[in-house]
Amino acid sequence: MSLSVQPRLVTLEGGEGAGKSTVLAVLREALLAAGQEVVCTREPGGTPLAEQIRNLLLDTRHEPPAPETELLLMFAGRAQHVRELILPALRRGAWVISDRFTDASYAYQGAARGGDAGFIAGLEQRVVGIVPGLTLLLDVPVGIGLQRARGRGGVDRIEAESDDFFERVRAAYLARAAAEPSRFRVVDARQPAEVVAAEAVAHLRAHQETVR
Repeated sequence: MSLSVQPRLVTLEGGEGAGKSTVLAVLREALLAAGQEVVCTREPGGTPLAEQIRNLLLDTRHEPPAPETELLLMFAGRAQHVRELILPALRRGAWVISDRFTDASYAYQGAARGGDAGFIAGLEQRVVGIVPGLTLLLDVPVGIGLQRARGRGGVDRIEAESDDFFERVRAAYLARAAAEPSRFRVVDARQPAEVVAAEAVAHLRAHQETVR
């Protein structure tokens, strides 16, 4: 089963503190200014049921899920997200911008947790079935990103992981970007927020030129 490329699906990836929320808001404004319908969402989450799964995944008050449990919950939420929100929006011609998507599972549940990439690929094909037309990887050194993330206040279960964990996440993202240069655009997220936003919008506009 091959994955269906969805040109109007744009995803933002990166480690903690990369500034994805800020970039998402700027991309939304750029698309609205161009007269497009835009749906903004996030993972895990995006629908009421998927948001409940998010709470299960990130809550620090219960026992940590086993790596296999975390992976399957991520894909359970993603399946709901795709069927109930993303695909209906794409079918009516809207653009969808998602803060994280399947690449995050390869980075977090795969490389960082030691999960099997082949098993994740099988889930992607059978459960998700689609791949973004454009993925912006906001790349920032782990130390800088964690300082930003932890400076916001309380941290969730994943944000509390070790620096080594996030080094594996970053390396996995960069490897995926190198392997799929036609889909990924890497943005240096160490730069000032306005510079990062401008680069992201430039990549989006270039991508729009290829979408009918």
